[in-house]
Amino acid sequence: MVQAVQDAGVVVTGAGGGIGAALARRFAAEGARVVVNDLDAAKAKAVADEIGGIAVPGDASVIVAEARDALGGTVDVYCANAGVASAGSEAADQKVWALAWDVNVMAHVRAAQELLPGWLERGSGRFVSTVSAAGLLTMIGAAPYSVTKHGAYAFAEWLSLTYRHRGLKVHAICPQGVRTDMLDATGSAGDLVLQPTAIEPEDVADALFKGIEEDRFLILPHPEVAGYYQVRATEPDRWLSTMNHIQQKWEAGR
Repeated sequence: MVQAVQDAGVVVTGAGGGIGAALARRFAAEGARVVVNDLDAAKAKAVADEIGGIAVPGDASVIVAEARDALGGTVDVYCANAGVASAGSEAADQKVWALAWDVNVMAHVRAAQELLPGWLERGSGRFVSTVSAAGLLTMIGAAPYSVTKHGAYAFAEWLSLTYRHRGLKVHAICPQGVRTDMLDATGSAGDLVLQPTAIEPEDVADALFKGIEEDRFLILPHPEVAGYYQVRATEPDRWLSTMNHIQQKWEAGR
């Protein structure tokens, strides 16, 4: 058992399946009281019933107050997991860009606006952001997703550097491919880049809990991402050339 989450009030958004459901199950198994959120009310209820949690369906951006009430007035851990995998280039429709910004970035901002006053007043709180390796690197064929996941990572990083001395714990989870419906929706780009090393949602939950135990900000369920990130930072032209070769391979196979 991880002491930090025993009897904690936990909210997991986008928890009707995939990574979110795995996180909800793991928090419940560790002794936490879990609110399961999802746009799909039936899926939220199914996971909540399975783990003895509380279903609070709806838009992840606006359920903090309801989730707090369901937990008896206090949220200790908030997992900003809900996301959309928006494909396309710079030419993607404005509505696609707007939805990606709203769900992948602004939902995190709105949750923090609700949670931070209480957390800072009491000197404790934990914000878990499911980002993606795309937030550290990028993803071919998915400009809206890549750009907004960079934003999600930047916001989590900003929260950590700004409030860690006031008791806020922040974790940014950055996996590559995870065997979920979202991965299936990435099509041929995902088949080329993500499927070969895809892991199970439960592996992501394991990585998070190890990170919580070690008090680490950056959670890498695929450890090799650290090396890619280092090359991106220190040899950007080499990294961009490599990614461009992957882009060309993808284009040739379409």
